[in-house]
Amino acid sequence: MVPERQRRRETGMTSDTLTPALHLTGIQKSYGATRALRNGNLTVYPGEIHAIVGENGAGKSTMMDIISGAVAPDGGTILIDGREVSFPGPRDATFSGIAIVHQELALCPDVSVAENVFLDDIPTRGGFVRFAEINRRTRELLAPFRAQISPRARTGDLPLADQQVVEIAHALAHDCRVVIFDEPTSSLTEPETVVLHALIRDLSRRGIASIYISHRLSEVFDLADRVTVMRDGSWVTTISVAETSPDALVERMVGRSVDHLYPPKALTAGDEVLTVENLSGARFDDVSFTVRSGEILGVSGLIGSGRTELMRGVAGIDKRSGTVTLAGRTVAGSFRASIRSGLSYMSEDRKEDGLFLNLSIQNNVIVTILDQVSRLGLIGGGGARKRALKATQQLGTKMADPDEPISALSGGNQQKTMIAKWLVAGPKVLILDEPTRGIDVGAKFEIHKHLRSLAAGGMALVIISSDLEEVIGLSDRILVMREGRLAGTLDGEIDEADVISLAAGAAGATPRTTDSKE
Repeated sequence: MVPERQRRRETGMTSDTLTPALHLTGIQKSYGATRALRNGNLTVYPGEIHAIVGENGAGKSTMMDIISGAVAPDGGTILIDGREVSFPGPRDATFSGIAIVHQELALCPDVSVAENVFLDDIPTRGGFVRFAEINRRTRELLAPFRAQISPRARTGDLPLADQQVVEIAHALAHDCRVVIFDEPTSSLTEPETVVLHALIRDLSRRGIASIYISHRLSEVFDLADRVTVMRDGSWVTTISVAETSPDALVERMVGRSVDHLYPPKALTAGDEVLTVENLSGARFDDVSFTVRSGEILGVSGLIGSGRTELMRGVAGIDKRSGTVTLAGRTVAGSFRASIRSGLSYMSEDRKEDGLFLNLSIQNNVIVTILDQVSRLGLIGGGGARKRALKATQQLGTKMADPDEPISALSGGNQQKTMIAKWLVAGPKVLILDEPTRGIDVGAKFEIHKHLRSLAAGGMALVIISSDLEEVIGLSDRILVMREGRLAGTLDGEIDEADVISLAAGAAGATPRTTDSKE
């Protein structure tokens, strides 16, 4: 038990002697015939850090939408500081002391950072925005993150991780009683996560309650006081983190025993299928490595290390110099040439680069094989539907029909569909950037098994992930990037300290190179 959690327990901060900062009883919500929330219960005390876990579809997001005023419940009771409330809209929730940090960023990309931070209540004088004031206050809110973000910067020009920090600052700009953090570290590096957790603990010391939703159980056990488990739209249990274990939580979440989150690694890999020599681009320089058939190669590094830029260069999405060879043949420097050669790349950003949100699930899946399922420019219904169904069913995508719009799916099911889109193309090498971002523990388990199965069938996989536990648990080898260069290659028994030391350039860090090309 960490010292801060011990202090809260000893002072009775989460005991029944306190009035809950937030108390929900019997919350219900249906969308047509779909029961999104059957029995939502939650009690959060002042200063408590309360985690909520559950699979996608468990009702977590629906309950948070209700708390934040975005959705009206069909039934149940909401109390804030013992007073019953209802929220006609998000603004009402905000000014009642509820703040939310969304997983899918809710920012205006074309205005400044400061304007986003104070979007709900921009101070004016004589009809003019008081920019000096909001710029100063924004700098103060950003200071704990040690982020080099200008309050005057256009928000849409910032990297994804910096936009996440702006979203958090926006939530903290109000005199909030409860802050909801919905997968806040999905785009943050390990050092940034440490800073965020320190900030949440500081909120706790000030008596502000935090609701923390995460699929990363290591974060739950590092940070939270208590955890509520939800399944199939209903409350399952609420328990002290000190009195449970990751395995016990997973079993309660999925309703069955899950022995291992990561399948056994390959004993041997095949021949070299991808060779990258002296590759350079806008944010990486002189990188060489190989990947073998049947191997899962992890790529790690801090944000800004060039890990994503390197793999975009390998795939021909961005300009590059150097040589990429696939199955003995040189691949031209374009994405189309890469796909035709058997090299595919799945983006980390499903909303911007990964999916066509205005199209159906089926059309999103078959977009990479249109030449195979169309004739004279018309898509053949039977063949296209069969291919889409097979690919989505393999990944366990929950949907009513492949013709429904992909925007109707949860974030996790959209992610599975995006993976299916590239698998139907039958690549020899598949690069996946953040393949399980926004996916719950049970779905991660299934995807990890499927990726290992693909590798066992001879496909080479390259996994870029900011989740160190995932990189280590899933990969046969790990490339670590630092400041646009390859810092080293790790294999065998790897722990987080090995990766972090190379990524941060810690004194005494020694690269373990296992590939002669490196």
